[in-house]
Amino acid sequence: MNTLKEWVDLVCRELDITDAVSPTAMQSRVLDMSRDVAHGVARPAAPLTAYLLGLAAGRSSDPEASSEQLTQQVCQLAHRWAQEHGPGPSPKPGPSPKPGPSPKPGPSPKPGPSPQ
Repeated sequence: MNTLKEWVDLVCRELDITDAVSPTAMQSRVLDMSRDVAHGVARPAAPLTAYLLGLAAGRSSDPEASSEQLTQQVCQLAHRWAQEHGPGPSPKPGPSPKPGPSPKPGPSPKPGPSPQ
């Protein structure tokens, strides 16, 4: 079993929603929508949008059925956003930042009586 499937199954059990969602159908739907939002709007918008999608689906009488339509709406919205505002910011090319220099070791403290 892969990690993602194990995680989704565990979360569904923990949140007591195993009877309300098909993890297989939900997974590709949400991941595709998250990709569209991350690339068309901004990366941080993807998890927030997924949360909002879940809220909207949860308000319907049939969350599984409505999530397909809601996902399509959000994907279309992300595509319109990208057309009107340009695609979301992409990471700047170039090497990864290097960590700062490590401090040089100084002289070791001299052993002696500890202060009281």
